[in-house]
Amino acid sequence: MKSLRRLSYSLLLPFILFASVACADKSDSQAASFEAGVHYQVLSNPARTLKPNKIEVMEVFWYGCSHCYTFEPLLDKWQAGLADDVLFAKTPAIWRDFMKLHANVYYTAEQLSLPRAGHDSIFALLAKSPRLSDQGKFADIFVQHGISRESFNQTLNSFGVMSKVSQSEKRVKKHYRVKGTPELIVNGKYRISGRMAGSQAQMLEVADYLIALERQEK
Repeated sequence: MKSLRRLSYSLLLPFILFASVACADKSDSQAASFEAGVHYQVLSNPARTLKPNKIEVMEVFWYGCSHCYTFEPLLDKWQAGLADDVLFAKTPAIWRDFMKLHANVYYTAEQLSLPRAGHDSIFALLAKSPRLSDQGKFADIFVQHGISRESFNQTLNSFGVMSKVSQSEKRVKKHYRVKGTPELIVNGKYRISGRMAGSQAQMLEVADYLIALERQEK
């Protein structure tokens, strides 16, 4: 019986070794396929992350961007599978004056725990009028989701929200140097765009690769 087991193992051994090599080759080729300057950019002026003990993935987005809206379901699924050592966060893009109000609205929504349906309504509102600067139109959405107009107005103009908007603007302009939305910034060091990565799904694959790279360096 023992000799039969040894014979079976000896017959299977070449296939086991082949499978191991094949897996290694696949892993190596995938890693090699993501190149700095091709699939992602190394930032010349890295940004400080929110929590130094975590590997941060920051999405730069804008409510007026339809591509950001279509990216949401992919991000949700991807985020659900992140390890405990990874922190996912969002920061609103600001490169036009009217986008500053939209950033204020985002941090107000964050502060007041606006439900996901409310965020979807903001996306829909700006899809019709991307340059919208009527504060009342945004307040209407918050009211529809059980948040008083007074709470919205107070929070929108609060020091805490204004401070977050200022920090976001600094990150986006001084450090991230984004070219459009959505884009991902990994650990304040690497910028991933759909154009460079090839697609939104590929952006997340590049992010996974860079997360693994950062994990090795810790």
